[in-house]
Amino acid sequence: MSRPDASLLRHRDALEVHWPSGKVSHLHYLWLRDNCSCEECRVVQTSEKRFMISDVPVDVAPLAVSLDGDRLVLVWPDGHETVYGGADIEALSARDSEEWTQWDSRFSPSRYRFQAFLDDDSLAAAAIADFLDKGAIVLQQASARPGTLELLAPRLGPIREVLFARIHDVQVDPRGYNVAHTSNGLPPHNDFASYSWPPSVQALHMLVNEAGGGESVIVDGWNVLSTLRERHPDHFRVLCEVPVPFREFDDDNETYAVAPLVRCDADGNIVGLRFSNQLMQTLDPAAPGIGEFYRAYHALCGLLTADDVKARFRLDGGDILIVAAHRVLHGREAFEAAGSRHLQDAYFELDNVRNHLVVLKRKGAHSND
Repeated sequence: MSRPDASLLRHRDALEVHWPSGKVSHLHYLWLRDNCSCEECRVVQTSEKRFMISDVPVDVAPLAVSLDGDRLVLVWPDGHETVYGGADIEALSARDSEEWTQWDSRFSPSRYRFQAFLDDDSLAAAAIADFLDKGAIVLQQASARPGTLELLAPRLGPIREVLFARIHDVQVDPRGYNVAHTSNGLPPHNDFASYSWPPSVQALHMLVNEAGGGESVIVDGWNVLSTLRERHPDHFRVLCEVPVPFREFDDDNETYAVAPLVRCDADGNIVGLRFSNQLMQTLDPAAPGIGEFYRAYHALCGLLTADDVKARFRLDGGDILIVAAHRVLHGREAFEAAGSRHLQDAYFELDNVRNHLVVLKRKGAHSND
């Protein structure tokens, strides 16, 4: 039996629904028409929309509306019928932002056996969930054979190719095009800030590490940004707004991008940090707010390079460090150039990693999240 009219209040461009659960929804008529899930409006197999919102007037309103229990039924002027369940609409409003665990210098990334990560769906699901939560894991006992990172594609998705090399060799080379090819220490950074969309996942595979020193360093950039936002909200705002130029190049390649250092989503959640002091180019000294920017940048650099945020550990031959590169910065301590140290790295995309976790869960793998 339909509920009394008091459960449905029609306004000029929206419907107010008082659900049996006691919840109240304010639903715009265009939203109600656009999100119809019937076979005429969507492809059943893929849920892709067939309907185009411009096919109805901008002031469209239903001719008839009824609420039968948890079932909302609308009939439109062209006779089309749309049905919604209250639980489905409530679930849309209840969506939470992605949770993540902050960490500092005391953090040690979880370690998983490389072959088990490839072969065991449940272990892979747990490892990927851990990675999405903390932004870093280590795979152990991988082959020291060059090109081993290609084997990660079934779990992480295809390698994201960039200029310079598909899989990049990092070892001392006086002809190298950046500081990574020296034995110097590297401050925390993320790679290819010079791309409009830098790679969002990086895998660093240590083939050989017989050099003294050279400990790996990682920093939870989002944790640092959260601290900066709390202590100096004006600095945080400036870093979200001021575009910064980055460049990386060699004789055959040229990459250049201009973007703010910090990226937030529509709800203000931190979703990206672009930080590479070595690739940052000169800002226009006459640009408005340049002094304000440099005060903010000074504060950010101080926080990112402080000892209390740097997690340090050694990567041995066969270890693969995987980082969420828009969140976790990586670097290294200086090492003795006389010792052999050879690392390969490659890039992937976080959307593909998330996809693999969803697929693993559909197959019944348990991530313990």
